[in-house]
Amino acid sequence: MISRDPWFTSRDVPIRVSDYSHDSVLSILEDTNATALLSFLNLNDEGYITIHRAFLSACLASKTCKRLMPSEFSGDVETWPDRPRFYGTTREPFRQILKAEAKDVEWTCVENGWFMDYFLPKEKSYMRPVPDEFPIDLDAWTARVRGTGEEPQSWTLAREVGKAIVALLGSKTAWVSLFCFLSHLRPLRQPTIIKSNLHLLPETCVQEPFTYVCGQWGTFNEAIKTMETFYNRPIPRTYTPAAEIRDYVAANLHNDQVYAVQAAMCDELSLDGATAMPREKTLRQREKYFAGCPFSSVEEALRMAREKEGVL
Repeated sequence: MISRDPWFTSRDVPIRVSDYSHDSVLSILEDTNATALLSFLNLNDEGYITIHRAFLSACLASKTCKRLMPSEFSGDVETWPDRPRFYGTTREPFRQILKAEAKDVEWTCVENGWFMDYFLPKEKSYMRPVPDEFPIDLDAWTARVRGTGEEPQSWTLAREVGKAIVALLGSKTAWVSLFCFLSHLRPLRQPTIIKSNLHLLPETCVQEPFTYVCGQWGTFNEAIKTMETFYNRPIPRTYTPAAEIRDYVAANLHNDQVYAVQAAMCDELSLDGATAMPREKTLRQREKYFAGCPFSSVEEALRMAREKEGVL
């Protein structure tokens, strides 16, 4: 169910309640004359496929809504379709369903690597800390480096992912967003902010199946050094060997609904460098789809958080 969250009601954002069934979703699409459906449902079990199948079937049946963006926000999924492992049993099967059944529905999976917001103080971020998944724990001011820390990564600010999605949709697109919050994410900024000063694509533009955005490529060793320099304060580090992580994941593949196992699978994601966006394709898409969209580095994000009052 979509909850009537105060963040939305205080901003007069229209809310529709849905049980995520085909009939419920279709009725909302038809009633609002929506032309695109965006999902931000963060489910890591079979419910992901069930609900997204309903989204797809509703778009297929809709007279107006022929654009679908499933909930992804992962890494280089074309190279690593099963990373993290619980995406291999949820997102990857639905990607194959889209390829086989989407027909006249245009779809794209948006990927951004790690959300850069995890580098920010919690009072500056809409995301709650996830120290079991993200290597840097700002509250404890420690870092647990997976592997060597030299594995390639990508980071992107959530607000800049949002702006890229709006640019991708186009200026004339009427859309409805059916979603519950990601488990670690509060709502994105209001649409009036997201839409500002963007070059928007024509509504009829056909997008690619996989769309990549990236604020910065780098390694966690580099990112930790950036944090230490910015705050002029060393961050104590511990290291978890790659073999220890991989052995734990291999021994617990059947327990992928246990949070500790999912966290280890995120460790494996970092070890594989699977969060690093494919550079050539990402830069090509940036030039083609996201002219005018800002993409910040970690240092720039830290500076913005320091200089801006309230949440970034």
